[in-house]
Amino acid sequence: MGKSDEAAASREEEAMQLAAAKQEYAEHMDSLRAEGLLDDQFLELQQLQDESSPDFVEEVVLLFIQDSGRIIQNLTDSLEQTPVNFKKVDAHVHQFKGSSSSIGAKRVKAVCIILHMCCDREDQQGCLFALEHVKREFDLIKGKLQTMLKLEKQIIALGGTPPFEDKL
Repeated sequence: MGKSDEAAASREEEAMQLAAAKQEYAEHMDSLRAEGLLDDQFLELQQLQDESSPDFVEEVVLLFIQDSGRIIQNLTDSLEQTPVNFKKVDAHVHQFKGSSSSIGAKRVKAVCIILHMCCDREDQQGCLFALEHVKREFDLIKGKLQTMLKLEKQIIALGGTPPFEDKL
């Protein structure tokens, strides 16, 4: 096999790897939408990314993850106070619901609404139960978003460019 044949085989292998990575990414994104984890707001967020801001989505996702961890800790701390300041708890819920909504984290937002209703009723046990549900939903979307970012990095390393789903 000559050098040109080896180079052609190598390019073909890279193209196959890129196609497989894009397919895995598309399936992952489809599952996020099918499971109700993300809504159309996330698609709008992705559309804001371009050559002038190639890391936009990653930056927003990482900021969401970082801020969410802080907000969840604030919620936990506030609900452990005696007596519970439900207005303070609700302010944290409102902040978390807003950031979840802005990134399109549909199920996290939905559970925040339940947590908000428990705050309105000043139901500490209900709040604690809803907070555990919020934590589970956040952990789930966090893991899925981190997987998405990893897949994007793999596609870029293989020579792909965003938007990853449009160029399958």
